[in-house]
Amino acid sequence: MMLRNSSIFLYLIVFAITFSSTTNATIHDYQYQKTSFLQCLSDHSSSNSSNNDITKVVYTTTNSSYFSVLNFTIINPRFSSPSTPKPLFIITPLYESQVQAVVICARKHGVQIRVRSGGHDYEGLSYVSEIPFIVMDMINFRSITVDVEKRTGWVQTGATLGELYYEINKKSKTLAFPAGACPTIGVGGHITGGGYGAIFRKYGLAADNVIDAQLVDVEGRVLDRETMGEELFWAIRGGGGASFGVILAWKVLLVRVPETVTVFSINRNLEHNLTKLVHRWQYIAHKLPKELLLAVRFQTVNSTKKGSEMKKLQATFISVFLGRVDGLLYLMEKRFPELGLVREDCTQMSWIQSALFVAGLPSEQSPEILLDRTPQSRLSFKAKSDYVKEPIPEKGLEGIWERLYEEDVGSGIVIMSPYGGKMSEIPESELPFGHRGGNMYKIQYLIYWEEEDNSGIVVEKHISWIRRLYNYMTPFVSKNPRSAYINYRDLDIGRNSNKGTATYAQASIWGVKYFGQNNFNRLVHVKTMVDPTNFFRNEQSIPPLS
Repeated sequence: MMLRNSSIFLYLIVFAITFSSTTNATIHDYQYQKTSFLQCLSDHSSSNSSNNDITKVVYTTTNSSYFSVLNFTIINPRFSSPSTPKPLFIITPLYESQVQAVVICARKHGVQIRVRSGGHDYEGLSYVSEIPFIVMDMINFRSITVDVEKRTGWVQTGATLGELYYEINKKSKTLAFPAGACPTIGVGGHITGGGYGAIFRKYGLAADNVIDAQLVDVEGRVLDRETMGEELFWAIRGGGGASFGVILAWKVLLVRVPETVTVFSINRNLEHNLTKLVHRWQYIAHKLPKELLLAVRFQTVNSTKKGSEMKKLQATFISVFLGRVDGLLYLMEKRFPELGLVREDCTQMSWIQSALFVAGLPSEQSPEILLDRTPQSRLSFKAKSDYVKEPIPEKGLEGIWERLYEEDVGSGIVIMSPYGGKMSEIPESELPFGHRGGNMYKIQYLIYWEEEDNSGIVVEKHISWIRRLYNYMTPFVSKNPRSAYINYRDLDIGRNSNKGTATYAQASIWGVKYFGQNNFNRLVHVKTMVDPTNFFRNEQSIPPLS
């Protein structure tokens, strides 16, 4: 609240104190930098033939809408506290020429840019920096066009997955796009990290289904696949956001889905011989037909027994099957009878309804709910990820259950998502996303806590818990490297104290985990070609060799 009511003079003092790397800078330096940058934007705007005034979409700290614009898409309150570094200003461009102007002027005047499309970055890097910065929020880049006959679509980077799903469904009930479950995720960031969802075992990642793109490079040029070249086009599809330029739009290939799909979500606990059930799941889930996804989520819940409340471990088996219920029941009885699936557990629905289902929304609601950009939850959280190549023994699984019992009811979550299918057919070098064949499933670890409990002691308690769980899992997961998923970004991996200017050796600590050694080296090569001065950077971006 102090920043909201401060003058720009006091605001700049806060930045001079907050950022240790700039302690020698004066308030005059900041004021001059800001003024010259804004003047540069204005000059570019007035000279543009579209006659658009970029100053109308610039929000400074004195603007009454500054904090509402900043906080609107932040899903993790952990990065919206009063002590979190705030941008000098926020820009919400309307036209590609404005994006070009921001890049050109920021580079000219030494201003760091953080680009945000949906605000779902797990570590807040799209809207937080430890050195003075601006946020370019692509929320106004939301145009979506769908060509049913060609089975393609152009989607701008600021559109959400929910908006994309809705627009596809308006045109066709048998076309879809293989991407994530959360409808408020921005398309731009989702695809730059690969992007997986309920039908990725059938059709691969979101990035696997991109056939063209528009990008503003470090020179301020608008490039497409032909003009950027195949190396850069390879890098932006899964190589992580904000390392190579500003994505304006993706051209995506739409995939076919049946008119009727079948879903289920059933709970099992230790009374159902859960440990043996999950142990068996590990051998089956990644070998099921690619039309079937069978994931499992673990957390503790409150249970009433003999009049008293007690904590109970619950596993929820969640499935989406691209087919009718009879086919699903046949498969499950043949391949995984231990689960005990019955017809009453299953629901047939359209694909768009299944998108609501996996998002945790009532599937009977109108698809228009997918257009709501407001995040469903705003709980602070920390996440980590792993890949599993060999089944975890029962004793190892029991250790996970023990650690889930250590946390508050429902606050610790472990999600296992099976691979196999199409993911095993695509070479790991096809895209920067190298987690393909040989992976049985991916694990996501999550810990949530209430925003009002965001004190240092409480935060440390929860983050310590997830770090202990992660350390415990070391013997059971991938090794050399211990792999991780870039869209579940984790700054605990090779934390960089150089504020986005990591050397190759420093960056390889996280880069090899996210992409694999060969893919990381190729990403560094592309970065060196297209952005040798490392203008586009963050705490876990791809560095140039120079």
